[in-house]
Amino acid sequence: MDAHSSSFSSFSAYLRALSLIPSRLSRRAFSVSTSFDEMTSTRYTSGVHMQRTLRWFDLVGFGLGGMIGAGVFVTTGPATQEAGPAIVLSYAIAGLCALLSAFCYTEFAVDMPVAGGAFSYLRVTFGEFAAFLTGANLIMDYVMSNAAVARSFTQYLGAAIGISSAKWKLLIPGLPKGFDQIDLVAVAVVLIITIIICYSTKQSSVLNMTLTAIHILFIAFVIVFGFCKGDWKNFSEPGDPKDESGFFPHGAAGVFKGASLVYLSYIGYDAVSTMAEEVRNPAKDIPIGVSGSVVLVTVLYCLMAASMIKLLPYDMIQAEAPFAAAFARWKWVSNVIGGGASFGILTSLLVAMMGQARYMCVIGRSRVVPAWFAEVHPRTSTPLNASAFLGVFTAAIALFADLDVLLNFVCIGTLFVFYMVANAVIYRRYVVIGSTNPRPTLSFLCSFSLTAIIFTLIWHFVTPGKAKTTLLSVTAIIAIAISLIFHCVTPQAWKPQHWGVPLMPWIPCASIFLNIFLLGSLDGTSYIRFVFFSILTMLIYVLYSVHSSSDAEEDGSLRVKNAEIPELENSFKV
Repeated sequence: MDAHSSSFSSFSAYLRALSLIPSRLSRRAFSVSTSFDEMTSTRYTSGVHMQRTLRWFDLVGFGLGGMIGAGVFVTTGPATQEAGPAIVLSYAIAGLCALLSAFCYTEFAVDMPVAGGAFSYLRVTFGEFAAFLTGANLIMDYVMSNAAVARSFTQYLGAAIGISSAKWKLLIPGLPKGFDQIDLVAVAVVLIITIIICYSTKQSSVLNMTLTAIHILFIAFVIVFGFCKGDWKNFSEPGDPKDESGFFPHGAAGVFKGASLVYLSYIGYDAVSTMAEEVRNPAKDIPIGVSGSVVLVTVLYCLMAASMIKLLPYDMIQAEAPFAAAFARWKWVSNVIGGGASFGILTSLLVAMMGQARYMCVIGRSRVVPAWFAEVHPRTSTPLNASAFLGVFTAAIALFADLDVLLNFVCIGTLFVFYMVANAVIYRRYVVIGSTNPRPTLSFLCSFSLTAIIFTLIWHFVTPGKAKTTLLSVTAIIAIAISLIFHCVTPQAWKPQHWGVPLMPWIPCASIFLNIFLLGSLDGTSYIRFVFFSILTMLIYVLYSVHSSSDAEEDGSLRVKNAEIPELENSFKV
């Protein structure tokens, strides 16, 4: 594109671009890509290809490493304060929800093995704007969760060597609470991992497998030790008699609130799907890698949570470094816990930071953010620019933001993204752009989501009793009836060639319902932050992204030359 024709070549050119916002939005906001485009012209934007070096065991290793470190050691403390001993059920519910979402991710990843994850999946179904809104939330989720995990690393490292982590943090008077403690250790960890992931994907996998193997041995020790030394009475009796007792001290609402908090623990499988472009045999390796890792991690989470509750009553478990506190009566064990948790957190950061870089890389390919992010380094075959930029951004957040501030922001964004992907997999199965009427499918998705929202509102705001039970039952029956009618009346317009979600549309519908229900368990502050960030994302899209992608469309940057297509096609055969 000639510099003079760019929307950003001069101030006058940008003013002209702003005057074209209505026409550009109408043309670009709902413009959909295709699987072929994502694997050819869009991928070609990066220049150098990412190398296909990963197998199913690499993906399982990435899944285990990515999920275990962040989940148990970061979210268990805050979630236990909500759910009590029933934190075990919270992990099981969140794991089921994650598995259902994982099926949806897997169908897309096998059919369209690119690094874009949910961004690419939404771009080929609901268009550019929905993809950008989802992608921006994903990037922010990754940055915030990685910053949270890095700050948790400081806590566990302190426990490992017997030094209070407070001594490593600088208190800055005058800053708001939650943003007034400077954590330099967290910053150093993020920057070191950034350097590692810039070097090589395969070598990063080897390092992850090594650290994860050590970490699994540590987890086995924690589970066995906790079950041998703990007391079953902690599942029903609090440490303080004044606190609520029983397995469900805060009722079912507490269990689901806990599930919504620990759902962050499963964001690792999403990172695994972003590595689809680097997998040798997507049709075989991705289903095993994604779903297998979610199942294994769910089992380990439940066992570890049970082990912790056996050792310490729920009301005595602290929000930060809960396992270190549970094992505190055995000094040497507490040190081992701190060291082992530190290993797990490192693997989690490694995988998640690889995932966030690949998301940013593919978003750059679509030109809704600068194409500089899409560049793949010719020597390392990694998205070097995206990795470095997001690494520095994550380090900056980890420097000052406290754990509770970060977790509340992340959970709502993660649930929103998984909800969107579940909708997308249904839409793609029943609608072929240009040949299928999308109204029946869109009507079904809207009505089903509305029913799930009504169910959630009844659950949270109607006084317990017979009337509430009746309303919940009726709403659930309506949701099932809507799904059954849609299943019987609307034929599938497309079926995946290699691997697809079974029991369509029931599994994606269950994922939609559970995601909405867990969203309803979050507090109002989370929604305020989410709305604020979504509005900011929309402004960025209107003021920059739509003009950048329009420029790329007009000069042919989003298309590939015909002579280059066969080569790219062959590189994606499975």
